[in-house]
Amino acid sequence: MHKGLALVESLALCFFAVYLLQLGWSVLSCSWQAKQQSGEYIRRSYDVVHKFDGMRRFDDFSGFPKLSTNTYVDNVLVNIDNDQNFKNARENATLLMLVRNRELEGALKSMRSLEDRFNRQYQYDWTFLNDVPFDNDFIEATTAMASGKTQYGLIPSEEWDRPDWINETVFETSLQLMNEKGVIYGGSKSYRNMCRFNSGYFFRQELLLNYDYYFRVEPDVEYFCDFPYDPFKVMREQRKKYGFVISMYEYEDTIPTLWDAVEEFMEEYPELIDFDTNSFDFITDSGLVGKNTPIIDSNSRYNLCHFWSNFEIADLRFFRSERYIKFFEFLDSKGGFYYERWGDAPVHSIGVALLMRRDEIIHFDELGYYHIPFSTCPSSNLMRIAQRCVCDPDIDENIDVRLNSCLMRWWKNGSGKFFMKHT
Repeated sequence: MHKGLALVESLALCFFAVYLLQLGWSVLSCSWQAKQQSGEYIRRSYDVVHKFDGMRRFDDFSGFPKLSTNTYVDNVLVNIDNDQNFKNARENATLLMLVRNRELEGALKSMRSLEDRFNRQYQYDWTFLNDVPFDNDFIEATTAMASGKTQYGLIPSEEWDRPDWINETVFETSLQLMNEKGVIYGGSKSYRNMCRFNSGYFFRQELLLNYDYYFRVEPDVEYFCDFPYDPFKVMREQRKKYGFVISMYEYEDTIPTLWDAVEEFMEEYPELIDFDTNSFDFITDSGLVGKNTPIIDSNSRYNLCHFWSNFEIADLRFFRSERYIKFFEFLDSKGGFYYERWGDAPVHSIGVALLMRRDEIIHFDELGYYHIPFSTCPSSNLMRIAQRCVCDPDIDENIDVRLNSCLMRWWKNGSGKFFMKHT
């Protein structure tokens, strides 16, 4: 009996010992496999990081293929962290925001995004404009968020408020009718002030007079990707005067007589219009683009295409030029900013299309961007990885090649579209 129990106990101990050995082996095996797998992940991560070195920093001898882009500016890609003289290499430019005190949270959101994706490396100045004085909370918070110098301007009443020559009866009637029709911002007086200011007065502000370029930033926008270059440097070196990321159709109900005024301007100042070199075809072509026809039937020759000006990088000297001033003042004399609801986007876009050479306009297709309700996201997977993008090019909000986008019409009639090629 005792021998039987002893035998059972011995067998149990043996089984337990075997179990412990198997358990130990399993733990060691899993640990080794995990270590090997972890090492593989580290190696692959390292490979991915350095795979894009040549795309983030230019190497004259690397011969890397260029990603699908309109800019071809690899020679201005700079490793800012190792460039001790980058401050002296900055362009004469500022980041510009027209904003109200109550929009502080949205302003900080946009600043944080642009600082992280671009400006922390360059430390360009921030310029803020408002039709009322900025309060201390706004100044303190935005100054803390900015990597560069901040400055705050008060817009003069005569450059913001409705001019006294506007017929108040006609204005109020128009406001009521557009509001009843459900026209976007149709009943807003302040929005009309903003559109007129952005069309003809922002560049006259004293704080901007010493700058050559500006980057328009609005509250509550987001930049999805690291900027692979300094766009201001691109503008100067490539002799560009206007840069955009999104082009789309305007709401015709906001500008029913704008094109009539533009045609009058062209008749009065034919010497300012060069149809051989400008982008007139971009804003008037309504033919097929591939298999697609325009989704909107315009009631005038203007096809309603415009550059979405809430993202705008431009040469201030163009807006200060005599030809653009004449263009704005001619349109302004018609009263359409108030009797209708002319936006600064179509006004800028038509002015740029008529008065600039088409090769002076650049599409920054590497820069991911979002402004409610639309976005743009680089379609190249390599580009999204290289620039640490956080966006999906296939979502509905990405307007690039949707039917309500004018981008393909720009490729057809503007400065074209470049595809991947070797240096």
